[in-house]
Amino acid sequence: MFKSWLEAHWVAGAVFMSLALLLLVPVGIGDGSRSLLLIFLASPIYMLHQVEEHTGDRFRAYINGTVFGGVQALSVADVLWINLPGVWGLNFAALYAAHFIDVGWGVAAGYLILINGIAHIGMAARFRGYNPGLATGVFVFVPFGLALILLVPATHLQNVIGFAIGIAIHAAIAVRANLNASAARHAKDQRIPAAAA
Repeated sequence: MFKSWLEAHWVAGAVFMSLALLLLVPVGIGDGSRSLLLIFLASPIYMLHQVEEHTGDRFRAYINGTVFGGVQALSVADVLWINLPGVWGLNFAALYAAHFIDVGWGVAAGYLILINGIAHIGMAARFRGYNPGLATGVFVFVPFGLALILLVPATHLQNVIGFAIGIAIHAAIAVRANLNASAARHAKDQRIPAAAA
C-alpha cells in the first residue's frame, strides 16, 4: 500500500522537498564552502528537473511510446527505483562523502547531472522533438553540472570514479529498459500465435 502511494505522489513530494532544501541555503551549508554548497544544490536542482520530467508520468509514457514504440520498457516501479534510491540516494551520498571524507567525492553528483542533461539533448536530436525534462536538462543541468565539476576541487581519481558512477547509473537504466522491452515483445509474440490457433 505504501509503495502504491509513493508511486502516485513522489513527484509532488519532490516539489516540496526541493523548496525545503533551497530554504536551508541562507542559513549556511558547509560553513560557507562554495564546493559543499554546489554539491548540496545538486539535490533540489535534480528534484525540480524531476518535476518537469515526471509530472503526469509523462517521461515513462514518452520512453515507452516514442523510444520503444509502444512497448513497456519502464514500469512505474522502475521509475520510482531510478529516481529515489538512484538519483536522490546518489546525491545525498555524494554530499555526505564530500562533507565527511573529502569534498572531491561530491563531483559524482555533477557528473550524474551533466550526463543526464546530455542524454536529454541526445534524445531530442534522435527523435527530433521535445522530451520530458529537456528544458531543465539544457538550461539547468548542463551549465550546473559543468560548474560543479569545474569548481569543486577533485583529484583525477575522484573525477574518473564520479564519471564512471554517472555513466554506470545511466547504462543500468538503459539495460533495464531494453530487457523489459525485450521481455514485453517476447510475451506479445507468444500471445499472437496462441490467439491465431
